Amino acid sequence: MTVLLFGITKDIVGSSTLSVPVAKSGKLNTVGELKSYLGKTFPELNRLSSLAVAVNNNYAADDFTIKSIDEIALIPPVSGG
Repeated sequence: MTVLLFGITKDIVGSSTLSVPVAKSGKLNTVGELKSYLGKTFPELNRLSSLAVAVNNNYAADDFTIKSIDEIALIPPVSGG
């Protein structure tokens, strides 16, 4: 499973993409489970005020079912000015 990273999430992980190992991704069935896994792997993600997840270009709630072939993106809080 490949996760696209933007903004501060890219800085935290140190890359613009993250590959979740197949052995682990097969056990991640929902957006919430993925966020929990990522929070354990990269604890700094838990400090963000919000973290949206898009699956196949659509925002997805924590109970949304994911598959390893989905395009997943982490979208951090955005500030503007």
